[in-house]
Amino acid sequence: METQTVARYIRMSPRKVRYIADLVRGKKVGEALDILTFTPRRASHVVSKLIKSGIANAGQNESIDVDTLYIKKIFVDGGPTLRRFRPRPMGRATRIRKRSSHITVILEES
Repeated sequence: METQTVARYIRMSPRKVRYIADLVRGKKVGEALDILTFTPRRASHVVSKLIKSGIANAGQNESIDVDTLYIKKIFVDGGPTLRRFRPRPMGRATRIRKRSSHITVILEES
């Protein structure tokens, strides 16, 4: 039995979040939360909240044992990009891309 949890429109670059997702992919839930606690990146807080939400979702289903959960899949997709412009010399402007992410975590019993 598996549960899926999704966080959408996270204002962080998908590339930065994928670094954290690669750290915890395939790990048991407790081990993954320990890794994220001591990882000094902003994305680790978001991913740990998402995993905790997945644990709570699985806890609502009585046929799932929460102690045996592991991260079956975790993937990060790009969300919409906010486009801003920065003034440059000689009347020019350059584009600033403020990226966002959609993070999906699938937990399963081992």
